[in-house]
Amino acid sequence: MTDITDQLDVIELIKAELGKAELDRPEWDEPVICRVEVDLPSWLTQLAGGKAWEVYSEDEEESCVSFGMREVSAKTPKLAEVTLYHNGYAVVDVDGKALFDGSLTSGTSDCAHLTYYHADTGEKITLN
Repeated sequence: MTDITDQLDVIELIKAELGKAELDRPEWDEPVICRVEVDLPSWLTQLAGGKAWEVYSEDEEESCVSFGMREVSAKTPKLAEVTLYHNGYAVVDVDGKALFDGSLTSGTSDCAHLTYYHADTGEKITLN
């Protein structure tokens, strides 16, 4: 019975050391900037159809950036408003109808990508 108890103590010690090693990584203490990059024309084509979309206005606020967009080659072009929040949340309205209201960071679109940068240097971080 002592062998089992000793083995359990060793396992707990190893777990504790592994956990400590994971937490003692100085590179994890560096500030990181997460940026969501979105191909707006392609994303609107996926959401609303149409052939070509263009940005005609941009309005930046403290927590978000809003883009006014219009369909280029249509007899009666659709108008869209896309609001991208700095936390990865997005809202898309086309001709006054809500088409998207959710997170871009949860893999909801192939047109959105997360990119990470070192806050101090601006150097891109590649994740394995």
